[in-house]
Amino acid sequence: MSNLTRALKRAIVGRAIRSDRFGETLLPKRIALPVFASDALSSVAYAPDEILLTLGLAGGAFAMTRSWQIAAAVVAVLLIVVASYRQNVRAYPSGGGDYEVATVNLGRTAGMTVASALLCDYVLTVAVSVSSGVHNAALALPWLRGHEAVAAVVVIVALTTVNLRGLRESGIAFAIPAYAFMLGVLGMCAWGFARYAQGSLPPAPSASLELLPEPGYAELGSVAMVFLLLRAFSSGCAALTGVEAISNGVPAFREPRSRNAAITLALMGSISIAMLLSTIGLARITGVKFAADPATQLLRDGVPVGSSYVQETVLGQLAHAVFSDFLPGMLFIAAVTGVILVLAANTAFNGFPVLASVLARDGLLPRQLAHRGDRLAFSNGIIILASAAAVLVLIFDANVTRLIQLYIVGVFVSFTLSQAGMVRHWNRQLDAGDDPGSAQMKRSRVINLIGAAMSALVLLVVLATKFVHGAGFTVAAMVVLFLVMTGISRHYQAVSRELELSEDIREERALPSRVRAVVLVSKIHKPTMRALAYARAARPADLRAVTVAADPQMSEEFVREWARRDIPVPLTVLDSPYREVTRPILEYLSTLRAAHPRDIISVYIPEYVVGHWWEHVLHNQSALRLKAALLFTPGVVMVSVPWRLSSSAELEAWYRSQLEQAPQAPRGPRGTAERS
Repeated sequence: MSNLTRALKRAIVGRAIRSDRFGETLLPKRIALPVFASDALSSVAYAPDEILLTLGLAGGAFAMTRSWQIAAAVVAVLLIVVASYRQNVRAYPSGGGDYEVATVNLGRTAGMTVASALLCDYVLTVAVSVSSGVHNAALALPWLRGHEAVAAVVVIVALTTVNLRGLRESGIAFAIPAYAFMLGVLGMCAWGFARYAQGSLPPAPSASLELLPEPGYAELGSVAMVFLLLRAFSSGCAALTGVEAISNGVPAFREPRSRNAAITLALMGSISIAMLLSTIGLARITGVKFAADPATQLLRDGVPVGSSYVQETVLGQLAHAVFSDFLPGMLFIAAVTGVILVLAANTAFNGFPVLASVLARDGLLPRQLAHRGDRLAFSNGIIILASAAAVLVLIFDANVTRLIQLYIVGVFVSFTLSQAGMVRHWNRQLDAGDDPGSAQMKRSRVINLIGAAMSALVLLVVLATKFVHGAGFTVAAMVVLFLVMTGISRHYQAVSRELELSEDIREERALPSRVRAVVLVSKIHKPTMRALAYARAARPADLRAVTVAADPQMSEEFVREWARRDIPVPLTVLDSPYREVTRPILEYLSTLRAAHPRDIISVYIPEYVVGHWWEHVLHNQSALRLKAALLFTPGVVMVSVPWRLSSSAELEAWYRSQLEQAPQAPRGPRGTAERS
């Protein structure tokens, strides 16, 4: 790694943090709220849009009269889910969240189902939130129109960079915009209701327009009306996304973790409900019209508004009405809405890596995902999440309407199984015997039982109303992830069984009869002499040098030079009529191994240590091929003998300086490191 690359990494990510400073990265409630609740709170920016858009299929009058009913149903579900998850964080504070609850109480299959659902949902959270934020920004920045997908990918890269710097730094960076959004929306709604009470609240910009029903929706039968209401309800349930993030992120809270997480959940639920009901109420009062196809559905004086009409979001229209005589207020709402939608993706950047690390420790994902990076963040998980979300944004061209159809399914799969698991958890606790807290456990069981039933009902509604509109792709992705985790788990289990020591470990501890050393040589130079010296110093039972006669003339000269220098190691020359190098060596080693099956063969391979990336192309290619082949040769141990070229001096000096700068552990008696 060059000095420039290292300097760039430090500038972007920051200096590495010692493991014993992990406690300094834990979050107080005031920072944890914007970090983990941004997704749920930001849904106010698009959940009302989705409710009115779906109801608007049947016309403006239908949307105006039914929107409050849908909002009330969504709020009821949100209340139940928040109350249920407060039980989760108290009972399971380790950070596994829904996955841990389902695995412990319902079994590994249920846990893997929850895990696949949550992983998909986190990726969709980033894609939907960033895409929605970019589209909101395009209303104020017209030059972004037509380039939303590219802009969304740039935003994802920026979020990735901030999160790689660590949880605390990302939380502080995002706290101010998140609080500004909460205060802005709640302040706008309060001012709007005050103006309404005074009779000075003007109508929304779209209030004067007529909203026509879509073809086929003009006359709805009872069944069709119920189906449309259920579809609007499932779209509005986007307001519940992100609730599970706090249960997955409990380890990031300061002590007492469970209590702080439960308080944060209650704050998030209260603020979300207040904002959602206020925006839907103001939308009804101001007469907001919101259409799936505004160019044809919206009429002005009986004439369609056409493609030139730019339909603002519900929040944008409310800001125009409430702040009709105060332009800074309108611009402030537009700015904080765009920012919070982007920052909502940060909830996934905190939830996905933690969940992936838990799954990796359980052997369901690659083990690399369990390791923290320089800044004590799960860097590999962050990068994988960002890459998947960026691909999704590009595939769907940052189209929020198409992306949001994939949404919510994963959330309610995890909600349902998690709450069912909590019911079983309380049953076990109560069956264990008399407990002073049994009354509290029974109340918790009732809350989780209601949560499980409600979540299962919503899941059925979502699948019934959104499967053909895109939710089927999410289900397919969950199935693929489930199968991948199953395959990884089986592989790790098979490797573990293969490497497990037997009860009688004498066989594993048995020493080989002899060690036979083979030094591979191609030229007589300093690297060769060093490899021979190392091999002799190891005092093997048998030592010989081996070269391949790919060119007969050069081989003869090599043998003569070997004899002239009187090198005290026998030389074996292998014929190679087809000028191959690897095959003759493998055949020779196989013959040697067959003749001495109880011996170990140590193969010494001289290698150059280079300082520039392009030098790797010019050197060590034969050695790399040999090492790759020898990995699969039983009874053979490879020994790389390095020879440092002058170009590696800079890298060597850098590594030495890193060792000198690294803080040393306190030394104990006889030089042993003390560990606390």
